[in-house]
Amino acid sequence: MLKIGNLTLDAPFFQAPLSGYSDYAMRRLAIDYGASLTFAGVMLDKSAAHPKILKKPLFMPCADEHPIGAQILGTEPALMAKAAKALNEAGYDLVDLNFACPAPKVVRRGRGGALLKEPDRAIEIFQRVRDAVSCPVTIKLRTSFKRNDGTHENFWKIAEQAVAGGVDALAVHGRSVVQKFRDAADWDILAELKKKFPNTIIIGSGDLFDAHATIEKFKANGIDGVVIARGAIGNPWIFRELREILDGNPNPAAPGLAEQREVILRHFDLVCRLYDSGKAVRYLRKFLVNYCKRHPQRKQVQQELIAARNKKELLDAIDRWYS
Repeated sequence: MLKIGNLTLDAPFFQAPLSGYSDYAMRRLAIDYGASLTFAGVMLDKSAAHPKILKKPLFMPCADEHPIGAQILGTEPALMAKAAKALNEAGYDLVDLNFACPAPKVVRRGRGGALLKEPDRAIEIFQRVRDAVSCPVTIKLRTSFKRNDGTHENFWKIAEQAVAGGVDALAVHGRSVVQKFRDAADWDILAELKKKFPNTIIIGSGDLFDAHATIEKFKANGIDGVVIARGAIGNPWIFRELREILDGNPNPAAPGLAEQREVILRHFDLVCRLYDSGKAVRYLRKFLVNYCKRHPQRKQVQQELIAARNKKELLDAIDRWYS
């Protein structure tokens, strides 16, 4: 069990917000395979605050996917508060503030991880959002902007003041912003954070691709939960595996080819409901790269599936390799 504000999740793990990935199709599969909470893709504050944007189907939560969270990026406290309120009113059950994103186009505009260089602004954003919504508010952080640049102190300042202000959870990716996804994530900082703030929900992030390794990191650092990001792309089975390991089954069965085929086809069908079939084929490629990792002839399968130019070619390739 994992309690975040007024939400009680039946498992201590969930799917992260992933820009360009975590649409309804990915979320639905994650839920089917055991994710206790999913997130929509990362949204800019000005988009979420725009009255017409949240009325579009791609941005609205569906009735069959609660609880669902929304994560926002921005720099202006008032606009972030307006966006958070709009998302809460649109039906999102939780609002997460992204002070971690390392994408250059985000950082150049002072958003995401750049806020580790402006801790007072980050804290004001949190305070304004906390006052604007009735749902849980969480914060995503990295450990510094750059190693040894002094911003690690800002990380602790943001954490301390957010805890004092009643943040419902802190999710921390154990790398600096400049590191992006290079080198191994530092999980010791999660243990340190939990020791300093024992009454605050602490969520770990970073390098969670394998269910066994994820459980080991979760237990070894004494934290409350983990959030699965890149490890869930084309791999909804990770949530089922996590549940089985926590329930006492140390060797959950891997999905066979028939089940892999079923999930890939279901994912494609869900994507086709969001986009026309031509765009759906192109869009699915970034998921297929990871789906193919479970096939014993990964390279050949990936090459053929990625080369498919239309719906018929893709379905034919799936039939050839996953029959």
